[in-house]
Amino acid sequence: MATATLKSPLSGECNDNRRMERQPSGRRRVFVQTETGIVLGIELDRSDNAHTVKRRLQLALNVPTDERSLIFGDLVFKNDLSSVRNDSPLLLTRNHIHRSSSTPCLSPAGKDLQHRDQSGPIEILGFSNHFAGTRSLVQEIVMAMKYGIDPVPIRSGLGGAYYFRNCNGDNVAIVKPTDEEPYAPNNPKGFVGKSLGQPGLKRSVRVGETGFREVAAFLLDHDHFASVPPTALVKVTHSIFNVNDGVSKYKHQQKKDVSKIASLQRYIPHDFDASDHGTSSFPVAAVHRIGILDIRILNTDRHAGNLLVRKLDGMGSFGEVELVPIDHGLCLPESLEDPYFEWIHWPQASIPFSEDELEYIDRLDPLRESEMLRMELPMIREACLRVLVLCTVFLKEAATFGLCLAEIGGMMSRDFRGHEDEPSELELVCIEAREMLAERALVSYEAKTGDNEDFQFDVDCEESNLISDMEERATKTLSAGSELENGWHPLSKLEESVEEVEAEGGSWGNEISLQKDEYTLPAWGHHSTVSKLATSLKRMTLRKKSCQCKGTIKKNRYLAGISSGDRSMNEEFPASTSFVKLADMNEEEWMQYLEIFQQLLYPAFTSHRSESVVGMQRQRLGTSCQF
Repeated sequence: MATATLKSPLSGECNDNRRMERQPSGRRRVFVQTETGIVLGIELDRSDNAHTVKRRLQLALNVPTDERSLIFGDLVFKNDLSSVRNDSPLLLTRNHIHRSSSTPCLSPAGKDLQHRDQSGPIEILGFSNHFAGTRSLVQEIVMAMKYGIDPVPIRSGLGGAYYFRNCNGDNVAIVKPTDEEPYAPNNPKGFVGKSLGQPGLKRSVRVGETGFREVAAFLLDHDHFASVPPTALVKVTHSIFNVNDGVSKYKHQQKKDVSKIASLQRYIPHDFDASDHGTSSFPVAAVHRIGILDIRILNTDRHAGNLLVRKLDGMGSFGEVELVPIDHGLCLPESLEDPYFEWIHWPQASIPFSEDELEYIDRLDPLRESEMLRMELPMIREACLRVLVLCTVFLKEAATFGLCLAEIGGMMSRDFRGHEDEPSELELVCIEAREMLAERALVSYEAKTGDNEDFQFDVDCEESNLISDMEERATKTLSAGSELENGWHPLSKLEESVEEVEAEGGSWGNEISLQKDEYTLPAWGHHSTVSKLATSLKRMTLRKKSCQCKGTIKKNRYLAGISSGDRSMNEEFPASTSFVKLADMNEEEWMQYLEIFQQLLYPAFTSHRSESVVGMQRQRLGTSCQF
């Protein structure tokens, strides 16, 4: 789990008074979730701290808590809990991976478990006005549960999901417990093996955090623009939920009620999904609105199965339909990922935006949206919010330039050549912006410190010789084709040497392997020569990207000579899951980065237009995850 302190304020003026209603003064209620998914509601007094809460958990759950930490998004509580808001979901996680065989399992034990938790069958986490419609839905479900109408498991998908019904037996909501996601501890379909907070199906989306994203997509769908169904984060208690650690060890025993954190989304009656219907009948406006949302939140899993199709009344089998987007658990990754946009090849996506759509895009304020999400979902990670800001800025600038939805989605999507993936045009702009930010910081540093010119001249000469040598070797390699054994390029040997030094116990302070997203200035003396060499090579390949020379490297020069053979980019750079990361910048650097990023967009759009072929769309492959 990340241990960085959350940059956004968690108290003071950001505390919405509505969150404290129905609670006595000075008292707060929190929901603590263990790494196996069991949830307990706890009332906090002013005097409570992390240690007292863990002692209460030890009594209620019969688990040792000395080597466990309370986690809230990016924040790890050492002792003080004053920044915790009312109805916040906390995670109790182990400090170490090692599991002692003598450690008791994290199963509910003791008669006082449910007595200590005084919350109702379904509790919405938060009292924002955004969830007003969901409250009436919850009351409808609770009434049905009292009459013995139980939820029904959904058999499709990779994760645990349940239909919750009303008194008439109709499906009215879909509930997805966070601990039953793919790879989560209590997944009912066999896809287990990870703890909450570890990387999941997408390595930039952690296990147990897709429910937050479902709610975030609804909150970001201003004015119901893309028709995302109402969604809220809830604590729900029922015996139907799956628990893999043996709460009911024998089938003849009656299952006990268990509480879980889950996303609750209103069920939308529909006729079929987009995979069962011809896309030519989809309204242009509906496709555009869903695409605009997907771009803003960098949806990595927009496939036809999570687009519901509803026939409008009286329109018949070939009449007009409406689209309802669902399943947004894989949006807002912690770093720039390769998105999957099913609509990118649809003809509607190549039609220019309407005036209403352009006005909507123009009104978007990503910084204000980030503050809103910090208020409504304070557990969401800062890295996710930066992805939101970056993608929204990209959308706004692209729409102003005149690009259509398909062009914008194409610039965000990566190319796949065999087993290799290449950075998207958006990622290339981000890489260049990061490089320019590093150059600006270097100039500022040299101006403040006044480096010795003679020493700098010697280093520059040494670097120049090294770069020339590496360029010559790279050129020979590219012309020779497969002369090198196993397709390895000399640059990979440089990376191997770095890894060997680290394996022998050497500490260089920062990772210096040739990764795509590490451009921070080194703080480890003479080893900066290697980092500057890598940065120079990246700059060279980036700036040659638009050159069209016979027999030269393929389109994205950034990867030239680095990836080869059957190795994917993730295999070439095992320490990085993405070409671009945004979380390692402080607030000042982040704002400077955004400024540089915006300056680079117009040239990027111009280059894209000049290279695109009229009337032809690039075909690409991708993967999706349905759960």
